Amino acid sequence: MPQKTFKHMNRIIVAGIGPGSPDDITPAVQAALREADVVVGYKYYFRFIEPFLRDDCQCIDTGMRRERDRAAQALQLAATGRRVVVISSGDAGIYGMAPLIYEMGKKEGAEDIQIEVLPGISAFQKAGALLGAPLGHDVCLISLSDLMTPWALIERRIRAAAAGDFVTAIYNPRSHERYWQLYRLRELMLQEGRSEQTPVGYVRQAGRNEQQVVVTTLGALCIEDIDMFTVVIIGNSQTYVADGKMITPRGYYRQPESADEENCPPTTGQQIMMESFRRIESELKTPNLPLGHKWALLHAIHTTADFDMERILRTDNGAVEAIFNKVKDGALRTIVTDVTMVVSGIRKGALARLGIEAKCFLHDPRVAEMARQEGITRTQAGIRLAVEEHPQALFAFGNAPTALMELCHLMRQGKAQPAGIIAAPVGFVHVEESKHMVKPFTSVPKIIVEGRKGGSNLAATLCNAILCFDDAELLQPGRDV
Repeated sequence: MPQKTFKHMNRIIVAGIGPGSPDDITPAVQAALREADVVVGYKYYFRFIEPFLRDDCQCIDTGMRRERDRAAQALQLAATGRRVVVISSGDAGIYGMAPLIYEMGKKEGAEDIQIEVLPGISAFQKAGALLGAPLGHDVCLISLSDLMTPWALIERRIRAAAAGDFVTAIYNPRSHERYWQLYRLRELMLQEGRSEQTPVGYVRQAGRNEQQVVVTTLGALCIEDIDMFTVVIIGNSQTYVADGKMITPRGYYRQPESADEENCPPTTGQQIMMESFRRIESELKTPNLPLGHKWALLHAIHTTADFDMERILRTDNGAVEAIFNKVKDGALRTIVTDVTMVVSGIRKGALARLGIEAKCFLHDPRVAEMARQEGITRTQAGIRLAVEEHPQALFAFGNAPTALMELCHLMRQGKAQPAGIIAAPVGFVHVEESKHMVKPFTSVPKIIVEGRKGGSNLAATLCNAILCFDDAELLQPGRDV
């Protein structure tokens, strides 16, 4: 393939030389460097282009933060007919010399000098490749340098990137003088709803001998390890880590990963549910919630359209995770409910997938007779029968406070050892008291809807949240819809 020859009379070539490795310098830039009479740039970058320069090529360094002097000198040299190449690391059009050369050319009245820009591999592209595939969806680039941009404007852009769920690449993240800005960026990201578990990667000295590649999370990011030679990439809500690599799916509804999933792609209903969860998450007043609690809360709000759930939904620490682990370990095989409406709302696909049975004893023939003889409600009688047969079930209450109170009495007597309790009875009589009664059982993981609110639909959706908890990290609800 013939090499491109560049016309040099009254022309400046502005070239991106990539992040540092000779292998990352494009053939077009290599050809321009071989023909250059003069290369203008920052001296630190000359070492990366030496193999491509003629022995008589002059390298001119104008020093750090002297970009305008560099541009003016390049224009003066080009006006004499010399072949001038101005170099920038990465891509010359991304935080590089290209826009300044155009601006200065107009200012200096150098209309007779043609300007040609040769793209290079940007640092964020090189970093992305080293980290895996974090740039698979919409990407935003933000520089934390406030030398030419007011910090207030940078903050607005950080908030917008977080709110828009962009994968975000950070340039100029930290220096000796600017030591606090990256801390502030993390604070803003978390305030705008980005999870502490969001995958984050950073690459220091990309493509150079000192190269370092680290994958971590937004919460665990060690900011003191970051410097001006580092590019930081913050994932979006769909980014995940597999085999140490960051991956951002091309869309918000990930493609099937197996033949079984290929046969059961996401349904329209599931896609709508995913989008609903994203909207709910963006409107939460307290974004940085433990994953299990947030997952249960999103289900509760999705079912009720009631953002008061953010105030009244209580989960014991790690309750959702603890109950789900019992499902995975095979220790939990039965869900007992107070009324049949709760059973109806639990997804049959999830029950079948996990090998779990959901039961309500309310219509068992024994219940009416027990209720009559004992002078108790039918729901109380149903719970007594359920405890006799399934003392270690997950118990879900969405209607009857007396049924929840009965379970508390049976636990006090040592007759029931539930795998977990969902306490969401609804009403005005004994409702709040029943929920207070269950709280002292600290060894039992509980999800409680405080106050008078609750309902069968709410109890059912909290069961569903537990059964599909393995979809929580990627915010992909509705697998069994």
